[in-house]
Amino acid sequence: MDDVIRVIVGHRPYRPAGFVVKSEQMDGKTIVHNYGHGGGGISLGWGSSALAVRELHGRPPGTVAVIGSGIMGLTSARLLQDAGWQVTIYTRDMWRHTTSNVAAGEWHPWAVYDAAVAGPDFMSQYYQAARIAHHAYTNLTGPDYGIRWLESYWLTDTPATTGADPDPLADLFPYQGELGPGEHPFPTRYARHEVTMQIDPGVLLRRLTQDFQVAGGRFMIRNFMASTELLQLPEPVIFNCTGLGSRELFGDEDLTAAKGQLVFLPPDPAVDYMTSGGGAGNLYMFPRSDVVLLGGTFKTGDFSKNPEPDETERIVTEHQRIFSEFS
Repeated sequence: MDDVIRVIVGHRPYRPAGFVVKSEQMDGKTIVHNYGHGGGGISLGWGSSALAVRELHGRPPGTVAVIGSGIMGLTSARLLQDAGWQVTIYTRDMWRHTTSNVAAGEWHPWAVYDAAVAGPDFMSQYYQAARIAHHAYTNLTGPDYGIRWLESYWLTDTPATTGADPDPLADLFPYQGELGPGEHPFPTRYARHEVTMQIDPGVLLRRLTQDFQVAGGRFMIRNFMASTELLQLPEPVIFNCTGLGSRELFGDEDLTAAKGQLVFLPPDPAVDYMTSGGGAGNLYMFPRSDVVLLGGTFKTGDFSKNPEPDETERIVTEHQRIFSEFS
């Protein structure tokens, strides 16, 4: 506990039925929605935004407003610029104060939807977004965008389910396997092993902001309280990338907060792998370049912004237990 640098809270914009990508007409303006990605916003960013930009297919480029400067706002803006649009981002907060900057950063879409609620149309959209996003990130690997390939271990006492339906995204992971008792140093019986990308949100968001400005984009600091205020903007096309803000702006009652709490420790360059699971609650450890990040929580319907000391202690204590026998 003495090594804790900082504890922060973020609210994932979670919809049990899955994220929203669609367009609609309001008072003569085209509104393109791109929000509600739960715990998979960073992972799905480029893909979901590509689907959103596709909503303008066949329309000649002009001026467009993007609302929000998190991962969906920035990736939508960059893709719109690439397609020839003149983009202004209207945002209450710059990237460093967004929920996206609180993200952990493993490429593995997580807690995006409830399988009992999400329909086949959404699942098709989800798989498209995941594949597009994965391809985009593989083109950006390296320190400039804060993306690197790492091993990841899911710690569990039960083996992988045999006879389960195959994962449609399994081919996106260069390696997947399972280590049994005696084959790994973790305190659990099994460690499911894969190789995937780790994304440092701070580096990525900073670089996307720079790219956006270099390409001629501009930021306007605005806090919209209702959709009627959005309709007063001069741009004929508006991209709604407000995440949880869409609940109030557009009355999406299916959208709720999923509170997450992260604990930051000093960075350790010797740690070159990620872990998930292995103890009580939602646990994960990611070795970013700036910190070792420990999570976490996933509390749906919890809009509170305060870090909870008992959760901090649980997160740290459980990770102490996981790594206590390492030499």
